[in-house]
Amino acid sequence: MSEPLLSVSGLCKDFGGLEAVKNVSFEVHAGQIKALIGPNGAGKTTIFNLITGVLPSDAGSAIFEGHQLLGMPTHRIAALGLGRTFQTSLLFDQMSVLENVMVGHHLRGRSTIFTAALRILGAGAEEREYRETAMVALERAGLAELAGRPAAALPIGQRRLVEVARALAAEPTLLLMDEPAAGLNMRETERMGEIIEEIRTGGVTVLLVEHDMSLVMNISDEVLVLDGGQRLAEGTPEQVRNDERVLAAYLGEVAD
Repeated sequence: MSEPLLSVSGLCKDFGGLEAVKNVSFEVHAGQIKALIGPNGAGKTTIFNLITGVLPSDAGSAIFEGHQLLGMPTHRIAALGLGRTFQTSLLFDQMSVLENVMVGHHLRGRSTIFTAALRILGAGAEEREYRETAMVALERAGLAELAGRPAAALPIGQRRLVEVARALAAEPTLLLMDEPAAGLNMRETERMGEIIEEIRTGGVTVLLVEHDMSLVMNISDEVLVLDGGQRLAEGTPEQVRNDERVLAAYLGEVAD
């Protein structure tokens, strides 16, 4: 197998005596959809926060395309090509859908606020590039017709997809998706699964945290199961589905 796109080794995080992440190691290879699953408090989002620089780690390493992420500022991690969506909606409600997605491309920009305000040094051309990139991302999310609509007017399912489009506008190599199906109905969840598979087909590797086991088992190539901040099991969806440790912990109803 080729070198991993992301290699996490011995990751640890302690919150005042509470070991949220205990010596967790895993790899993500280019072209995969890999899922991290586990009950609330298993350490899934904390791992995302450690990888993306939101939280400092206590020990371990996270190597992304040869770069050690731990200790690196969040904006530099994002600029390397590591994107992320969040559990809760983080849209700018006073802005349009298109403007929200354009924000995602700012890491690729060259203009300062000053040059953009004066429309000099190519800032106008860069803004057109932002718009074009944002429209492509909206098309990938199936939302192009909503580009001019205020973000505040969108229902939860469409808000989730706008956040995905915004992350794609940053042109990531690896996209971390934190519970993208949270709050969605069955049809919206099915559509989210289709979008995630299309993202992978478009060349973006996906690392997914999700509680909807049907979604996880349908689209994932590999699944890492966490329990109490520790690695419990890892393998294909079928292997995980039939792992007695996983069944004993919390997946019995899915296996049935």
